[in-house]
Amino acid sequence: MGAQKTGERHLVHSHAKEGDIPGTVNLQVEEGDDSAYGQALFPVPAEDPNDPLQWSKTRKTLILVVCSLYSFLSNSSLLGPSVYIGIYAEQFNVSPTTASNLISYANLAFGFGSLLLVPLYHKAGRRPVMLGSLILYCVGLIGCSQSTSYEALMAFRVVHAFGSSVCEALPVQLVNDIFFLHERGKRLGIYTVCLCFGSTGPFFAGYMLNGGYSWNLFFYVEFAFGAALFILAFFVVEETAYHRKKPADTHISPDSLDGEKPTDGVLENASPVDEIPPRKTFVQTLKFWGVWEKDSEFFMMIARSFTYFFVPHVLWVITTYGIYIGLGALAFNYTFPLKITAPPYNWSQLNSGLIALASFVGYLLAIPFTSSSDRLAAYLTRKNNGIREAEMRLGVMLPVMLLAPAGLIVFGFAAERNLHWFAYFAGVVMNQFCSYFFFTFTLAYAIDSYTSNISEMLIAMNLGKQAISFGMGLNLLEWVLEHGYAVMIAGVFGGIVLANNLALIVFMIWGKRIRAFMAKTWLAKVHRDSIKEVATH
Repeated sequence: MGAQKTGERHLVHSHAKEGDIPGTVNLQVEEGDDSAYGQALFPVPAEDPNDPLQWSKTRKTLILVVCSLYSFLSNSSLLGPSVYIGIYAEQFNVSPTTASNLISYANLAFGFGSLLLVPLYHKAGRRPVMLGSLILYCVGLIGCSQSTSYEALMAFRVVHAFGSSVCEALPVQLVNDIFFLHERGKRLGIYTVCLCFGSTGPFFAGYMLNGGYSWNLFFYVEFAFGAALFILAFFVVEETAYHRKKPADTHISPDSLDGEKPTDGVLENASPVDEIPPRKTFVQTLKFWGVWEKDSEFFMMIARSFTYFFVPHVLWVITTYGIYIGLGALAFNYTFPLKITAPPYNWSQLNSGLIALASFVGYLLAIPFTSSSDRLAAYLTRKNNGIREAEMRLGVMLPVMLLAPAGLIVFGFAAERNLHWFAYFAGVVMNQFCSYFFFTFTLAYAIDSYTSNISEMLIAMNLGKQAISFGMGLNLLEWVLEHGYAVMIAGVFGGIVLANNLALIVFMIWGKRIRAFMAKTWLAKVHRDSIKEVATH
């Protein structure tokens, strides 16, 4: 390791190493290692203050704040106008079904935009794509606020949804870029909470409506926050793409080869071990050009992302997100206004969006558990003599495994038997509290478990969950009205969520065997061969 000058910020060191099976990591602390929770740090950072893993906690936290706020704003702007469907139908002289397409098609653009933007940030850099997407997001919002026709509003809705679509992949990528293994669960949890809080958009939109303001104000407000976030992002979100050399390569020198000709790429990848480059200046971190990965295959990355549907860990994330969004969230948002505005409740249509408060409470109650999987995994790692298994974080999901289906049962029977409105809220709180655990920790588990290009994995996740949630939500209301609330929500939907949650037992017991099997497949070889940078493993 190189000498460090007096007065410079301490560079963290680690000798942690991954085992033969992806997801199994030796975190035993050796002399000179920095540690957390009694474990060596992983991934192993480079001896370079410009390595994102070596950045200050303040810098990392600010980046996490920016991408989390972006997730909140993008989701709230996407879902908020759902309370204006009746107003749009009347103002633009279209049917309510046609007016609802302003939500549906924007939702599709939001889901499938990552198919292009994720490969783009992998090739051109995270920073320019985030800044560019924020500009597109703001342009779409200001266009919506000025629209005077259905066609114009639809066009700008698609623009701002497409622009912000990267916010569901980029935060996960940034967490993977700048945080160590023992920090991922908590940081992904913070991002997930903000993402879920975005579902309260209809509540804010309805509040503005109740205040006597037009629907245009909602887009003005979203634009103002989006513009402020762009300014903050410009100054604090540094480029996180970094080519970290493999630990074994950084200690190779010409003398160690005894005069033999080095193998191709070994000395080229090695750097003088006694030279530590200076940290970039603040002005240099503001640069948003110059990153262009020649080896990054834009179209092949898109094509290869579909192969991740065959990776069990990734598939579980896809079904989890798709089912919880498609059945849980949509079932609540579609059926509650229908029930609560009819006898015996007779609530005002303007107050029907208050169910979003139940979702807010559910996610709020989950915040204290953001670091729970990291702490549990650290405890089990210490008991396992410093060997970390990816499945060690999953135990925190056991207490809530049955809570989400129970919430759907409560909600379904409340609707079937016209119970007190509090029963609806209780069911939603139970379901959404549980969904936080499954959203956050299935994602962290998938990232830990498989040697892969995270970017391609995220494309597959976004496309898959979007397809499942869209397909399940397409005729959801018709299913409920035809077969009954108890049968569909408590029975069918509850059963599907339960089956998905019970996969937790499968991965806890056989997860390592699945990882070992997948590591030997041709699919894993394809994914390993496509990696152009050592970011995590």
